Amino acid sequence: MRSHGSILIAVLAGLAPLAACSAPAAPAAMPDAVPVLAGSVVRKDVPVEIREIGTVQAYATVGIRAQVSGLLTRVHFREGEDVKAGDLLFALDPRPYETALASARAALDRDTALRDNSRQEEERYAGLAKKEYVNQDEYDRIRAAAAALAATVAADEAAVKKATLDLEYCTIRAPIAGRTGQLMVNGGNVIKANSDDPLVVINQLEPIYVAFSVPEPSLSLVKERFAASPLPVTAAPSPQGRAPIPGRLTFLDNAVDRSTGTFRLKATFENRDRALWPGQYVDVSLAVATQPGALVIPTQAIQTGQQGPYVFVVKGDATVELRTVGRGAAVGAETIVTKGLSEGETVVTDGQLRLVPGSRVKVQAGLSESRT
Repeated sequence: MRSHGSILIAVLAGLAPLAACSAPAAPAAMPDAVPVLAGSVVRKDVPVEIREIGTVQAYATVGIRAQVSGLLTRVHFREGEDVKAGDLLFALDPRPYETALASARAALDRDTALRDNSRQEEERYAGLAKKEYVNQDEYDRIRAAAAALAATVAADEAAVKKATLDLEYCTIRAPIAGRTGQLMVNGGNVIKANSDDPLVVINQLEPIYVAFSVPEPSLSLVKERFAASPLPVTAAPSPQGRAPIPGRLTFLDNAVDRSTGTFRLKATFENRDRALWPGQYVDVSLAVATQPGALVIPTQAIQTGQQGPYVFVVKGDATVELRTVGRGAAVGAETIVTKGLSEGETVVTDGQLRLVPGSRVKVQAGLSESRT
């Protein structure tokens, strides 16, 4: 017969598993909230822009060439230096042209004296011919000689003018204000008149042009707006390092390039700070209209998936919802959305790679990118 102690131990051993099963389970740990940056969906008037890549062009370009041959005695500027219109650039040895001018003047003086004498002789023979003291043939010979000398004097006067001009060409001055380029010849060289290679090239930088091409479908809109009022244009040097530079559209080409299906435009910029440089590529934005009451969000909020563009929307319970959106034109750092969002909603702009639908998020204080 079992003892009472043995029975009690057996009963307690049987109750132990039941007690363990009836103990409450520990609550599961909630996942940590993902830190993100966020921006707001706002409604505002947005300019409709055409965005292209443009090329900066000098407002005017002049290749400086000598108009007479000679020894280059001095260069009066440093290459890369700014010059004003009329500044002295080069000096040629003037002595050969001074000699030529003196010779032309001497010939003019000699032939002028001969012409004056022949005119006096013609006047005397005219009176004698009337009285028939000399025959007509003799008078005609004297008159022809006087006319020939008058023509010789006219030729001499032209030769003096040319020699004077050649002497002036020995000093070469800047025809426009601008910045000089690389100096192609140094003092001491003999240069030829009207050589194919310029001595230096001057580019006018203030103002300056930006040329760009726009697809043909935009031609009607651009022509209409351009005829009504000046169209604003901005240019941003690449890579982005400063705010876009404002300018205005000043030229629309008179034909569409059939090989590319585009037409050429030019915008003019004051460029007083020389931020634009000839040959530079820039991002060009041409504002052609304004879209009133458009919904916009920060461009970096938009992601691309198999179903098209989408964003993560932050809901009131601090979780996110994946929502497909209609993507419109980009305007600066913002993009117009045509469907999928409502004004006042919040979208994630940074941290999307760590999110899935339903993820809890924590918008970083002071770092949200709300647009007003």
